[in-house]
Amino acid sequence: MVQNKVYIIGHMPPDLDSVASAISYAVFKNRIEKTDKYQPALAGEINKETEFALKKFVFEKPPVLENAKDQNVILVDHNEFSQSVHGIEQANLLEVLDHHKVDFKYGQPITFMVEPLGATCSIIAHMYFAQNIELSENLAGLMLSAILVDTVIAKLPTCTEKDKKIIEKLAELAGIKDWQALGKELFKVRSSVKALKAVEIIKSDFKNFNFKVGKIGIGQVETIDLGEFSERKEELLVELDKLREKDGYHSVLLLLTDIIKEGSLFLTSSEDQAKLEEALGAKIKRGRVYLDGIISRKKQVVPKFAKAFNK
Repeated sequence: MVQNKVYIIGHMPPDLDSVASAISYAVFKNRIEKTDKYQPALAGEINKETEFALKKFVFEKPPVLENAKDQNVILVDHNEFSQSVHGIEQANLLEVLDHHKVDFKYGQPITFMVEPLGATCSIIAHMYFAQNIELSENLAGLMLSAILVDTVIAKLPTCTEKDKKIIEKLAELAGIKDWQALGKELFKVRSSVKALKAVEIIKSDFKNFNFKVGKIGIGQVETIDLGEFSERKEELLVELDKLREKDGYHSVLLLLTDIIKEGSLFLTSSEDQAKLEEALGAKIKRGRVYLDGIISRKKQVVPKFAKAFNK
């Protein structure tokens, strides 16, 4: 039986933008509609920088929604069912709010908003500003943190002038004088991998994409020092092979992105390396290749793959 409660939920696995979007949009919807029926939820366990940001800005971790079947659901920060909570195909979808490419099909008309900004929290922040809805200092700080992570401290090509203005305004509302310092603090937490297993590193920010050649999984870790991974590359490559074979991927990749030098080391496992090299425009040696200037999975990697793998 469908309940009155509406779950607002981001993608699987959750990242900071998906979690902060669920929390901030639930607050927005409850205030606009003068209700308490909107509930932020998680599609899985949170990562380190999300846990850090929730504690820093004093927010409780939302509950995990194990299965969305027969539930009222609003999707934030994604629109592809392959990235969504289990049971989403049998959920009662009410809205989608996202900043990614559209790969969505649903049998009923619903509110569907996609805007090409650097983060979903940018879209929601603009909605607060446009409706003159007051943002608390803590919520502004949480949303700011999400935008800084998703735009790599405003360095990604996905970061628009609108995003930058929103960053400045949220920083002012949050009482944060140096938002770049906050961004570096978040990435220091984000890139610490000493206590993580190889599979946890790969899955910390991992998304599935469906192309004509098959399913491709792409993980990404942004760091301020690639040297932290120097002792773990072989271990990560072995885990990528296991993941590809176990779950039937065409290819699985992990991008180790240096946000200071602005480039990425790609660790790869593929059933067709030649095709993967064609997509990347570079030779892969021993499962790895470094590409200067590549820091965005969404804007710089996925479009290359769509062109190469959808022929």
